[in-house]
Amino acid sequence: MLRLVLPKGSLEQATLELFADADLAVRRSSDVDYRAAIADSRITDVRILRPQEIPVYVAAGLFDLGITGRDWVAERGADVLSLGELRYAKESAKPVRVVLAVAADSPYETIEDLAARNGQLRVSTEYPELTKQCLADHGIEAEISVSYGATEAKVPDIADCVVDMTETGRALRAAGLRIIHTLLVSNTELVANQASAADPKMRRAMEQILTLLQGTIEARDKVLVKLNVAADGLDGVLSRLPALRSPTVSELAGGGYALETVVPKGEINTLIPALKEEGATDILELALSKIVH
Repeated sequence: MLRLVLPKGSLEQATLELFADADLAVRRSSDVDYRAAIADSRITDVRILRPQEIPVYVAAGLFDLGITGRDWVAERGADVLSLGELRYAKESAKPVRVVLAVAADSPYETIEDLAARNGQLRVSTEYPELTKQCLADHGIEAEISVSYGATEAKVPDIADCVVDMTETGRALRAAGLRIIHTLLVSNTELVANQASAADPKMRRAMEQILTLLQGTIEARDKVLVKLNVAADGLDGVLSRLPALRSPTVSELAGGGYALETVVPKGEINTLIPALKEEGATDILELALSKIVH
């Protein structure tokens, strides 16, 4: 039913892992094959292409559904429908940023400082449209050069500053650059062709795919905890649980209670000993595949 396009490049591996975890494993003949398949009746065709191209192709109706970043939707001015954010990236669940960076020893501290400088600013970027709009909004005259990679290496010989995407800022710092302005904060999104999304049957399939992907992301940093506790220890155990929702409490036939709740994975190593100290027994920590609210 749905023609799906997934991002190649920096997001590729993380995207394939997400789909596999969501029980929508992407299969292809080799790691460099642009054609793929998903054994799901809702998805008839899968391609893997550059994220820069995906918003344009989805808007044009070549695909019904795609995954790309908000940065590329904005840069390409694509008329697509955003079905929802998918909070994952190459290295973390944090959004990426499109930033303006100068040399670390540059006297400029803000973009307003650049507006006050004399002469035309030389800028290297993979985002010429976003850059043009941002600089125009700040009254900055600039010569914008399109970069096809290694943008951070263009300062100072080729450019006075760069506009680039960063997740952690590490590559920019390693290149001796300093961020002075953020143009855009971008998350990965599931985007749809407007006409395809207007079809009720296709829209239902799109929403189902979104539910599976978002539920998988939601479960990644959480675990299910199950335990038993005597009646006189119930209040103490409840006080220790950092529940995302109220825990499920069931009375046991032989006395006492059984509890289960979802907690952040990062807290589990301190939580289990604390629960034991409050009298909890038979504590189980269980991995989660999906959480759907």
